Amino acid sequence: MATATMKTKKPSAKKTKNQPKVLTFQWKGTNRDGAKTSGELRGVSSAEIRAQLKAQGVVPKNVRKKSAPLFKSEKKIKPMDIAMMTRQIATMLAAGVPIVTTLELLGKGHEKAKMRELLATIVNDVQSGIPLSDSLRPHRKYFDDLYVDLVAAGEHSGSLDAVFDRIATYREKSEALKSKIKKAMFYPAAVVIVAIMVTALLLLFVVPQFEDIFNGFGAELPAFTQFIISISRWLQASWYIFVIAIIVGIWSFRRAHLNSQKFRDRVDEFVLKIPAIGDILHKGAMARFARTLATTFAAGVPLIDGLESAAGASGNAVYRKAILKIRTEVMSGMQMNVAMRTTGLFPDMLIQMVMIGEESGSLDNMLNKVANIYEMQVDDAVDGLSSLIEPVMMVVIGTVVGGLIVGMYLPIFEMGNVVG
Repeated sequence: MATATMKTKKPSAKKTKNQPKVLTFQWKGTNRDGAKTSGELRGVSSAEIRAQLKAQGVVPKNVRKKSAPLFKSEKKIKPMDIAMMTRQIATMLAAGVPIVTTLELLGKGHEKAKMRELLATIVNDVQSGIPLSDSLRPHRKYFDDLYVDLVAAGEHSGSLDAVFDRIATYREKSEALKSKIKKAMFYPAAVVIVAIMVTALLLLFVVPQFEDIFNGFGAELPAFTQFIISISRWLQASWYIFVIAIIVGIWSFRRAHLNSQKFRDRVDEFVLKIPAIGDILHKGAMARFARTLATTFAAGVPLIDGLESAAGASGNAVYRKAILKIRTEVMSGMQMNVAMRTTGLFPDMLIQMVMIGEESGSLDNMLNKVANIYEMQVDDAVDGLSSLIEPVMMVVIGTVVGGLIVGMYLPIFEMGNVVG
């Protein structure tokens, strides 16, 4: 049965405040055979680069700091890049390659300049005697606390290759799940955007053409046609107000979401109540909770710390609060499955699996199985939503476009009836 362990203090990187900045230098010289050669190296000064070249048997002729390009087009480091790098590190460590050599090889061979710079910085830190986990901690943009804490646990236990393998699996599963959820959110947004764009184009450019024709009829237009023409006139006269309102609305939402934790929590509560989408987000949050806790527990991280990491990785304020509540109850001595039941948020199947894992001492295996189940359910739900959204999109756009066309042709139909 899993037991609670009090939270240990996280290691912090010990660096001097005035640590010199590592730069990229371009060099030209001749090798031992007298042939001309050139390349790039990273260091804090040209003197250091010259010393490195001489140690390699190269006579440096010209060493200068690499200038920044006028127009930067560097590719950003994506989460999947970190997942792939982690998998490569796990593979090379399992093959017996030292960690410094592994990082150097990955850095030199990576296609993205930013990734090469990141790995070079980490290598320099590790070579100077800083533990790998502390070398990763300053780069929180790419390595979160969970990643760093797992690496620290691997360093302390001497099983760094196994820990990197678990982290790689966790990152790969997490990114795949995130991609599926984004796909589910994309389709409803696409329906709304396409419908708005088509409607705006018809009202701005098509309806005015029909209005010019109707002005020569000299007869009263049907109410529905008058309604459409009124909307078209308003949009032509005030389209910029509409555009400004959309821009201000998006800007205000992003600013509030960035600066207000309370606003973010309310948004998280709201999205869970959206039909179809909310069910996918519920299952996604439970899959992340189970996968994160299984990874930390298997790596030897105390359950209390694992629950804290799982709360942050859940991706939703409702689940974050519930998991932190579970953590508090576990710290007081309650079994985790009992604490989960008190939240009223987790389904019976998940609670039963956790209870079996606690009783049998295989909590990480049971949580991995739960994560697999919910990830499969998310996958099926996204596929079902995708197949449902496509006809809905056609119906919505068809209704909007068809309604506008009918409204424009109603006067012509009535004239035909009068003539007939």
